[in-house]
Amino acid sequence: MANERPVYMGPRLRQLRRELGLTQADMAADLEISASYVALLERNQRPLTADMLLRLARTYRMDMAELAGDGGAEQTARLQAVLKDPMFGDIDLPSLASADVAVNYPGITEALLRVYTAYQEEHLALADRGTGGEDVEDAADPVAESRRFLAARRNSFPLLDDAAEKLAGAVADAGGAAGWLKAIHNLRVRRLPSEVMAGSMRRLDKHRDAVLLDDGLDGASQSFQLALQIVYLEMRRTIDALLKDGQFASQEGERLTRRALASYAAAALLMPYGAFAKAVEAKQYDVEALARQFGTSFEQTAHRLTTLQKPGQERVPFFFLRVDQAGNVSKRLDGAGFPFARHGGSCPLWSVHRVFETPRRIVTQWLELPDGQRFFSIARTVTAGGGAWGAAKVERAIALCCAAEHAGRLIYTHGEGEAPSSPSAPTPIGVTCRLCHRSACMARSAPPIGRSMLPDDVRRTHAPFGFADG
Repeated sequence: MANERPVYMGPRLRQLRRELGLTQADMAADLEISASYVALLERNQRPLTADMLLRLARTYRMDMAELAGDGGAEQTARLQAVLKDPMFGDIDLPSLASADVAVNYPGITEALLRVYTAYQEEHLALADRGTGGEDVEDAADPVAESRRFLAARRNSFPLLDDAAEKLAGAVADAGGAAGWLKAIHNLRVRRLPSEVMAGSMRRLDKHRDAVLLDDGLDGASQSFQLALQIVYLEMRRTIDALLKDGQFASQEGERLTRRALASYAAAALLMPYGAFAKAVEAKQYDVEALARQFGTSFEQTAHRLTTLQKPGQERVPFFFLRVDQAGNVSKRLDGAGFPFARHGGSCPLWSVHRVFETPRRIVTQWLELPDGQRFFSIARTVTAGGGAWGAAKVERAIALCCAAEHAGRLIYTHGEGEAPSSPSAPTPIGVTCRLCHRSACMARSAPPIGRSMLPDDVRRTHAPFGFADG
């Protein structure tokens, strides 16, 4: 038709040629055109005609859909997500312009995405060094390195999600993880007593062609460990590719991050992105109901909810925190860039520290930070270990938190079950005492940075500290 828009696929054509290991002259000979015409096509100076598309498909035995790719949709979504950063707020960046850049200049787009990710990592590292708080993470601390890597990417790894989703289909066709391990790797799954496992939950026994599991693990933990073993067997290269983009000062930091990525992939194998993203909307983010549907634990399911930020398929962004009864933070995952994602979690007014009084019961709470930002939180205890009389176990508390604007999508705010605290009367919390300037807080454990304390020889306030300007 006369009004059809010409098709330009230069970058895709160049990528195809390089994947096939061809020079422009080689491709020109295959297609019976001139090398200069191939060069013009790759530079988008000539449109790709229907005849040329058919010739490419026939010559290289490719499906037309495969040849066209996704039209740069994923790169476009990633670039547009980055350009939403407040740093670019004063620049006019029309969505059509960013789409044109992503489609026509994929190399430049990938370069910009890498630079932005590196910027995010350095930004977080500077924040660690500059807070001056009592829980500042050393820049060379392997735990801090791993957390920065995950936080810079908002704990979202579409490459792992896509690979795990495909693998999940193959595992299901084989009748489950045990059937797949036997069919593909000739590995049996054996469950052995804890004393035989000698402290291991899972072990790959190459001499006996078996994956050994501690029979004291509950069903969700056994499923997760088998998924984790499959990830280490099948997705190592994908994980290696992601790690290459990291900046690690220590081998331990890289190892911790590798373990975190493997766990991410195992969760994606048990809760494939497409099916899980659909289920969370249908069940209104009911963590217990989702855990029942996918055969996972409460913690595994809550963890997975923080990862649903695949460009174009985003769900409610969550912050995840896990603490023990002493208040030590053992896991902190951020899918939303929340202000307390780096050093938050120690405020005793947050219900995550009180749920130990009501084991395995979900407690809801509206929260407000000193700057007025409001959030909604659910918290509950979880148990690790146990499974037999006398077996060691650990009680921890986990919290999931989202911005107030998203809370209406959660079943916990709809009045069913225990009613949450009123959004009009949220609990005032702080990131940490050293960064919180609420002078009248009775729960304060340390004075904030930059405030002068009053002497108490004349007057003593009800709050633990009095301040000269408060």
